[in-house]
Amino acid sequence: MSLYSYFRISKPALQKVPQESVQQTYKHLRNSTFWGVTFAYSIFYVCRLAMSVVKKPLIDDGIFSAGELGIIGSAFLLVYAAGKFVNGIICDYCNIRRFMAFGLGLSAILNLLMGILGLVQPMVSVAGGVVLFVLFSVFWGANGWAQSMGAPPAVISLSRWFSLKQRGTYYSILSSTPYLGKTVSFILLGFIVSWLGWQYGFILSAVAGLAGLAVILCFVKDNPESQGLPTIQEITGDKASKADKMPTKELQKYVFKNPGIWVIALSSAFVYITQYAISDWGILYLEEGKGFSDIQAPQIISFSEAFGIAGTLLAGWISDKVFKGGRIVPVILSGMLCLVALSLFLFTGGSYLMNIVYVSMFSLAIGIVFCIVAGLMALDIVPRKATGTALGIVGIFSYVAAGIQSVVSGFLIQSGSKGGEYDFTATAFFWIAACLLSFLLPVLAWRRLHKKVIE
Repeated sequence: MSLYSYFRISKPALQKVPQESVQQTYKHLRNSTFWGVTFAYSIFYVCRLAMSVVKKPLIDDGIFSAGELGIIGSAFLLVYAAGKFVNGIICDYCNIRRFMAFGLGLSAILNLLMGILGLVQPMVSVAGGVVLFVLFSVFWGANGWAQSMGAPPAVISLSRWFSLKQRGTYYSILSSTPYLGKTVSFILLGFIVSWLGWQYGFILSAVAGLAGLAVILCFVKDNPESQGLPTIQEITGDKASKADKMPTKELQKYVFKNPGIWVIALSSAFVYITQYAISDWGILYLEEGKGFSDIQAPQIISFSEAFGIAGTLLAGWISDKVFKGGRIVPVILSGMLCLVALSLFLFTGGSYLMNIVYVSMFSLAIGIVFCIVAGLMALDIVPRKATGTALGIVGIFSYVAAGIQSVVSGFLIQSGSKGGEYDFTATAFFWIAACLLSFLLPVLAWRRLHKKVIE
C-alpha cells in the first residue's frame, strides 16, 4: 500500500447502515470521534510542553543558555508553522484518524529520544555540549512537524461530523483541550522533573503520547460515509450549498483569495506571541523575576491554564448567544481584560495568590480571544471542505510569530541578565505590544472579516 493510499480520505462503505438505525449510529460514532479527538489533541500539548517545564533545570545545570533555549524553541515553532500550513492543505484530502495517529506517535518517539539523550549526556565528551544542542534543535524541530499533524484533523473532524449550527459550540470545547494539556503538563511534569530530573519530563510526555495514540486508533472515525452512513448534510438537514458540489482544490483557491483570512491570520499571530510568551517563559519569569520556587512557579502557571479552559468554553457561547453571532465585541472586551491582567502580572509584585489571580484572568481573556480570532472567525467565512486550508494559513502566521517570539524573548532576557540577575523589562514591553495588536487588528478590519469566500 502506498503512502497516498494509506492516508487518503476513506471511501464510502459498501455496506450501508439501515435507515432506522442511522441517527443512533451517527450520534454514537460522532460522539466517539469527537471525544477521542478531544482527548488526543490535549495529549499533543503534553508532548510539546516538556521543554517549557525543563528550561530552568537546563540553565541551572549549565547545559543550555536562555538564548540557546530560545533557538531550540524557535526550531520547533518555525517547523510547526510550515507544517501547519502544509498539513492543513493536505489534510483536507486525508483520513483524519490515520493522519492524527501518525503525528502523535511520531511526537511520542521524539520525546522519548530526547529523554534518553538527557540520560546519556553526562557520558558525552566536552564537545558533547555542541552535539547535544544540535541534536535537541533537530529533534525538537522534528517534533514541531509531528505536532502540526494534530490540529488540522481535529478541526476537520468538526466539519465532517457536525452540522453548521453545532460547530461553534463544539469548536469551543475542542479549543479548550490545549489548556487541559498544559495544566496536566505544568503540574505533573513539574513534579516529575523536580523529583527525578529534567530527562524524565520528556520520557513521561512520550508515555502520554502513546496513550493518546491508542485512543485515536480505538475511537476516532474518518467520516460518516466510511461507516456506512449518509453525508453529514443528509443526516443533519444542513442546506446544501454551491461549495459542497465544488472540487476541494477550487475551494482552496477561493480561501487564498479572501482578504479576511489574511487579516485573521495576522491577528492570530499576535495572539500567539502573547500566549506563547507566558507558556514559554512564564515559569522562568516567576522564578527569576519574582523569586518563586521551582515548585511554586509551575503551580501558578498551571492554575492559569485551567482558566484558559473556561475562556475557550465561554467564547462560543458568548459570541453565539450573548452577541448573536457577533465576533468583534467579545474580542474587544476580552482583549482589554487580557491587556490589564498581563500588565499587572508583569509590572507588579504580588503574593503567590495574587499572581495566580493575574495569570488566571489573563488566561481566561486570552482563551476567548484565541478561540474567536484564531478559530471561529476563520471557520465562519470558509467552505466546509476547505477548513484545513484556512487553518493552515492562520497556523503558519501564528507559529512563525510564536517562533520569532521565542528567539526575541530569549535574547532580550539574556541581554538583560547581568551578574546572575535577570531584567525582564524589555521583554515585558514586547509582550504587551503584541497583546494590544492581537485584538486591535480584528476591530480595525472588521468589515473585511465578514466577507464570505463563497456562498
